[in-house]
Parts: sequence; C-alpha cells; structure tokens
Amino acid sequence: MSVEYDRIVKTTTWSPGPGCHGGCGAKLYVKGDKVVKVEGDECHPWNQGRGCSRLLAMTQFMYHKDRILYPLKRVGPRGDGRFERITWDEAYDTIEKKFNEIKQDYGANAVIFIQGTGRDIGGPMSIVAYNYGSANWSQLGLGGQACYGPRLGAMSAVQGDNAIADCSQFLEKRYDDPRYKIPKYIMIWAQDPTRGCPDGFYGNWIIDCVKRGSKLIVIDPRQNFLTSRAEHHVQLRPGTDGAVAMGMLNLIITHKWYDKEFVENWCSGFEELSDRVKEWTPEKVEAVTWVPKEILYEATKAYATSSPGCAIQWGLPIDQAPDGVHVAQAINDIWAITGNLDVPGGQVIARNGYHVSAYPFDNYQLADMFGDDFVEQVVQKRIGSEEYGWLRKWRCYIQPDVAVQQMLTQRPYPIRATWIQTANPVANAADQKLHYEALKAMDFNVVVDLFHNPTTMSVADIILPAATFAERTGFRSWFEPVQVIQPAVQVGECKNDWDIACEMAARFNPDFRRRFPNGFADYMNWRLEPAGETYQSLIDKGGWKWAEDPGELESKVPWLPYYRYKTGALRADGKPGFRTPSGKVELFSTQNADWGSTGATIVDPLPHYQEPAESELATPEVFKKYPLVMITGRRSPVFFHSEHRNIPWLRECDPWPDVEIHPSVARDLKVEEGEWVWVENDRGRIRRKVKINAGIHPKTVSCMHGWWLPETDGRSPNLFGAFDVGVNNLIPIGLQARTGYGGNGYKTTLVRLVKMGGSETGTPCNPPVGVWGK
Repeated sequence: MSVEYDRIVKTTTWSPGPGCHGGCGAKLYVKGDKVVKVEGDECHPWNQGRGCSRLLAMTQFMYHKDRILYPLKRVGPRGDGRFERITWDEAYDTIEKKFNEIKQDYGANAVIFIQGTGRDIGGPMSIVAYNYGSANWSQLGLGGQACYGPRLGAMSAVQGDNAIADCSQFLEKRYDDPRYKIPKYIMIWAQDPTRGCPDGFYGNWIIDCVKRGSKLIVIDPRQNFLTSRAEHHVQLRPGTDGAVAMGMLNLIITHKWYDKEFVENWCSGFEELSDRVKEWTPEKVEAVTWVPKEILYEATKAYATSSPGCAIQWGLPIDQAPDGVHVAQAINDIWAITGNLDVPGGQVIARNGYHVSAYPFDNYQLADMFGDDFVEQVVQKRIGSEEYGWLRKWRCYIQPDVAVQQMLTQRPYPIRATWIQTANPVANAADQKLHYEALKAMDFNVVVDLFHNPTTMSVADIILPAATFAERTGFRSWFEPVQVIQPAVQVGECKNDWDIACEMAARFNPDFRRRFPNGFADYMNWRLEPAGETYQSLIDKGGWKWAEDPGELESKVPWLPYYRYKTGALRADGKPGFRTPSGKVELFSTQNADWGSTGATIVDPLPHYQEPAESELATPEVFKKYPLVMITGRRSPVFFHSEHRNIPWLRECDPWPDVEIHPSVARDLKVEEGEWVWVENDRGRIRRKVKINAGIHPKTVSCMHGWWLPETDGRSPNLFGAFDVGVNNLIPIGLQARTGYGGNGYKTTLVRLVKMGGSETGTPCNPPVGVWGK
C-alpha cells in the first residue's frame, strides 16, 4: 500500500455525497482520520471501477467549509439565517416534546414526513413516521407523485412485477454467463442514462451493451450522446409519449409483429387493446407528436421484428406525462406483446435477492411490524386516499398536490408540523412559492441535511446534520446483489439518517426500542435475515452476496431470470403465470378497473393518450402568448437535483443556470450564447443564461431544475436566489392524473423568452471570485 494512505475502506455508495440512487462500489483512501481520495472499486459487480464526477469530488463535499457539523436551533425570526449549536440530546428532546404536543392537540397525522429522492431515505422516513403514528409520508412538491411511481404502478397493474432492461445485472458472471444474450435493440425512452444512474440501473451498462452489439432506438425531444449513436431517433413533442406508444402498438398489431404464442398463452385483453389503438394511425401520431410517420414505422419495425430479445430503458418523463400511469401501461404492453418479458436480453422481471427489503413495502409487511389496526388507520387517514383509490390500495405515499393545499387550508384536518429529510422543497417543489408559504405556516419544522439551502434558511426550526455514505453503516437491497455500506471516518457530529430515525422511533414508540434495543444495528440484521446474513457476515464475505443460482435457463428462483412465469416462481401459489389476479399479463388491467372504482375517480383499464394541460392543441390562446414548450429536469452529470451547486470542482463544470434554445430562437430573439434572458409565463419569470443547442427542437427550450445560488445571500428574501433562478417557479401544481399519480407540467409548460435590457443587463448572479475555484 502506498505510504500516502493508512488504509483503504471498500464500501457501497448510497448518498449523501454522490446524491444518486447508489449501488456503486467505492474505495475510500484514508490518512489518519480523514478521507483524502475516492475512487471506484474495480472489483465491484455494479460499476466495475467506474466512478462519476460527484463520487470523485467526495473529499470536497465531506470537508466543505460550509457543511453543517452539529445540531442547530433557530434563534430569531425564520428567514434571518441565525442558528445556534445545540447538543444531540437537546435536539432530540426538543423534537420529541414538540411533536408529542402536536399529537396531543391535533393527532399524529398533523405531522407530515417529507422526503426527496436519492439518499437512502425511504426506510428511515417510514420508520420514524409510522412509529410516531402518522399516515402522512410524502414527497411533497413532486406534482403527481411523478417519480417512478407511475411506472411501478403501471407494471403492477399489467404484469404484477417491476421489470427493467436486461443488461445481465442479475447474473453474477454478467456478460459471460452462457444464458445471457445481448439485447438486439435497446429502446431508450425519455432518458439519458449515461448522465445519471436511474432507479436500480447503472447508466453505463447501455454503453457496455452497445460495445457488444446492441443497436439503439432513442425517443427524446433533444439530441444527445446516445441519439448520435442511435439507428433511429424519434424526436417527439414533449408530453406526447403516450401517442407515440399508442401508434407503436397500432403498427405492431396491424402488421402482426407481435409474439402470437406469448399473447395467446400468457396475455389477456388483447382484443380490447387492439380496438383501443386502432385510431392511432401513423398519420394521426405525426399530427399530434411531430414525429414523421416514416420514422415511427421504421423504429417500431426494428424493435418488434427483432424481438424477442429487445429491451426498453425508460425514464422520468414517462411519469411526468399528462397521464403517466397510462403512458407507462402502453409501453409495458409493447414489450409484453412482442414477447420481450423475462427473456434474455429483454425486459427482465426485477425482484430483490432473497426478498430482502430495507423497510416494509406493502400492507402485509406493515401489519407484521405495526399491527392490522395501524395499517387500517394509515389507509384511511393518508392524505388523498379519499380521492384516489390507488393511495388506499398501493404505495404508502400521500398525494403531494392534495397535501400542500391541506397545509394551507387546514382541511379536512390540521397539518401543523413537518419533518424534512433529503429534500429541499423551497428550491425544488413545483410552484416553489406556494410550498414556501405552506411551510412557513407550520408551527414547527425539522430539517435533516448537510448544508444550508433555501429550505433550511427559510423554514427550519431544528437542523440535524446528516452523514455521508463514507461516514455511516447501512445495507442496500435493490435487486442484486445484497450489499452493505461501511464507514471509514467520522466528520463532526454528523449522524446516519438511519440512526436518527431509529432514535426518534424509539422515543415515540417504546415497543420499537424493546424490539430493536441496539437501534439500527438490530433493525438491519432483522431485515437481512431472509438472506441468512447479518451486517458483519456480509462484510466478512467481501461486502455483498449474490443469490444462489442453480444455473437453469427457466428459473425456479423468484429473484433470478429467466422464464419464471413458466415455472411458477412468480406466484405465491406456485402455479405458472404472473403475479396478477388472472395469472396473465393483463393488457386490460383488472387492477385499474378495481382500484379506480373505489375512489372518487374512474381509472381506465386500458392505455390511452391525454393531451398536455397547456399546448398548442389544448390551449391555443395560451400558446399564442407563450409559444415555446419548456422541458425541465435535464440531468447534469455533476449535480443531483438541487445538490452540489457549492462543490468547486463540480460547479466549474456547469457554472450557470442556463436555458437551452435552438439557433433559430436565438436569431429571432437577437441574443447570443452567454446572454441573460427572462424565461416567463403567467406564473412568474426567472433569469437564465442562453445556451445555444442545435439539437433541441425549435419549438422547445430546456431548463435544468434544482438551481439555487449558494454564493449569494441565504437570508430572506433572497434565499440563495431560489425564486430568481429556480425553474419550478413556473411549474404548476395540481395536474395529477385520475390515479393521483403522474402528470404535472414539468415537461410541457408553455413559456416565452424576453431579452434582458436596460438596468437588467448584466450577470445577475455572478459568484464572487474564489467561491468555486476561479
């Protein structure tokens, strides 16, 4: 070992730090009590030594001068930015006392537990919320709960299981396993996976497959690295993914490009689906989506006639389409009727190894931990459950569009406090100012974070400092393999999100402490029991464990591919088929029909297309005033959502909140690269720096989300410029679909650009020299 380091700690990343959904292996080089370098672990099966820029900048993240290292209590009015250091005991005692007072006065549901995304937080958040007794666990500010939920719900409704593109990630020998076949085509729909690793998927696996022979079809309004290497680029109007999917289904069925044997034996509702998609001719699709009919035909033919053995990798814009669930349902139907489900190189059904999960995911697991009576209370009291049957029957989140209104109106019951962890809603929520007002109206707000940001500065009463992945224990069970996170150092008094949650859970519910006297350590070993492992035994094995694999093509192991529907491995009764009521892939979803009928809205059992709420077709009068479709959410490889704007190496790579525009738009506006413009609509206006991109459609502009300016004043009213540059100031709330999932205007809001002039000329958010490395 080099004398430059005392030791190397191998671990698994899962934020905080890189910010992403994690899974990569990392090597932490430690000198004394400090991490001095971070690299990818070449032995790790997930990333095989590769590391993103955020991982490589971990030392700047961990030891940043502005990192919050101790618990803080607000002194003075909210927004003044004045906090004093307190002990952990004082912080815990204050939170316990205040939350118990609120419970006594208003009931436990008067506290909303708010999480963002990325950080390993679903488990900790649910543990503290449910042991406190609140049904209200939320991704507040995420309009339509439009982040993976609509796709997961659609897959549950159609085939009973999650499925992802097969890049050999469920096989220990990966590409060398003789059962595996490289996808003939990978259709990348509404995602650029190389710029960020999505849920349970490492983006560069796409490149691995392309190097081995996979061809690409890319469906995206923008040109990018992958479109330049694609055989077909389907450049659609933002928000019209559903029409493209319906048109593809029309072509597949009309030309009999579907897998007849699979459809006849393993699908139900094919006739109803065929009738539904008849109207979606290539000509109609072209009129709605901007996609030339010839391109639609050739792309569909390439995928369908090369099947089985073709995969689809999809992204967040599917969820954020006007009715994300039904868009996802249509895409699910595409891979199903072409015979690409749970076959080598296709769409592999994805389950966690040994059924290990970080926290109770469904009502049965909740009942095991908290009892049947509590589950019934959660189902009945969850915000939005009265309006949406899906919220009673499926995932545990409340409906965020309904929740923010309840915070403001205090009806049908009061909301008086929040617990905010891994979230920055003042900078990131749709309709930022609405959420700012809602959070200001609360009696008490707890924030768990690593740095001050617009949310901590504006509404926090107590701030708890979180640890990075390099400072904490943990485990990760997201498909394969089961693996652990182990700490290398301690920084300040920062604590693991899990440890914070387990301590508060034990304070709120003595039964939790009796069941898990050693807190998270006991809880973690309990969750690892199905794998026959403990935290320490996994460390002794090298940090991870693959599922035991009999090596058969038709698998009888629930969490290993392939063809499990033939062997009975997918169903609790052991019979062949899928985990649906009928045992078949339900193209006509009985789940949607049943769940929709129990709520105030009716959910269509078949896929359909819904036009965006604002568009040249739906609102021509608005389009005349605001003639550009604004796409938000474009990923930067150096940021994760609203994180990392203060990290020098990363900010240098992507220094400004920009707006991408086509050269023709720049000419019409008489602006050049680097000039500042207003982006505006009836909801407000924000400042952005022009970035000219010939690869974007002339009728669209693209603004990255999550921007705030940590180099500026964090006190009210500036709040690090969150309302000056944040694109979500222009995004509406309340456009959720009939399921309560999907929708909102993240990709379809109409705007116009206005050149800045006069006293507004200049760079309104120049960081001081030296702030981020210049």
